[in-house]
Amino acid sequence: MPMLKYEQIADSLRRRITEGEFAPGDLLPSGRDLCEQWGVSRATVNKAFDVLRADGVVVARQGLGFRVTEMPVARPAGGRRAERTRVSDGRPFRRLGTPAREVPPAHVVEALGLGPGESALRRDRMMLLDDGSPLSLVSAWFPPDIADRCPKLEQAGPIAEGTTHYVTRETGRAPVRGADTATVRLATAAEAVELGRECPLAVAVDLHVAYDRAGLALVCEEGVTPPELWERVDNYPMSAPS
Repeated sequence: MPMLKYEQIADSLRRRITEGEFAPGDLLPSGRDLCEQWGVSRATVNKAFDVLRADGVVVARQGLGFRVTEMPVARPAGGRRAERTRVSDGRPFRRLGTPAREVPPAHVVEALGLGPGESALRRDRMMLLDDGSPLSLVSAWFPPDIADRCPKLEQAGPIAEGTTHYVTRETGRAPVRGADTATVRLATAAEAVELGRECPLAVAVDLHVAYDRAGLALVCEEGVTPPELWERVDNYPMSAPS
């Protein structure tokens, strides 16, 4: 299905931000300029900005227009329901290390459908509490076909538009189904160090896999959280007995 005009505008601005034309804090083109460039109404341009703001890509500045966000947010692993946005569920985070290709653990190999000894691209981030202390250690694993087509996944810094939008733009493959599995186990020594804890440490583990329309995995994320910081709240309708 072809994108609507406001989606095309939002997609174009995402690309320009990701490619570095606009840096964090930079002012984006005015609504008037975008209306002239795209031949659309102000309402259409405003809708494009609303999409970017909901994704945490831009922030509004009274009387100045929209600027690229200076502090991107990310979401913990799991809970990626369609009605939730990066702004509503996102938290501050920091990148850990440099993305690298390596052979994942067996459960990630299975989730991504990889062959024996096949590597995937790993990107780590630390989700933060409001005081800046560690909340959850998240490792995102991208299969090689995704990593090959999305070179910016191998950069150390954050991708302002978010990896989901970036992967969709570069590959044309959007997530249509997610699968989340919650388990508990003991943290590894490396995980405990990153979380600022000592072993033995029990952790809650959220494993999230996003699939495209063909049922192929786009990413597998594993979030590791100390038990006292892990919480899952879900509200849903129930039918009264007949």
